[in-house]
Amino acid sequence: MKRMLLVAAAMSALMVAGCTSDPLSFRKCNMTNAKVIGPTEGSSTGIMLFQFIPINQNHRFNAAYNDAISKVGATCLNDPVVEERWFWAYVLNGYSFTVKGTAVREAP
Repeated sequence: MKRMLLVAAAMSALMVAGCTSDPLSFRKCNMTNAKVIGPTEGSSTGIMLFQFIPINQNHRFNAAYNDAISKVGATCLNDPVVEERWFWAYVLNGYSFTVKGTAVREAP
């Protein structure tokens, strides 16, 4: 009985430790000799299948940011605004993340 309890506790600890994501941080643009390109936005969606299996969950924030800056050839975003929408289906939950901001191309 003790062994089963120990195995269950170890499995629970492993599952909780695996539920982490990339930290969300936006670096500040260096505006010295930078060119303001204009507004842009990017999005990414993550899914939790059966409330247990994460699909594109851990890096959807960074993927949305990279999508926004790569669309217009920028290096960073000024005044970023984030938005998240959730949706549900019978076997999954979806989380759609959008980043909007002013695209800036920094001087090399």
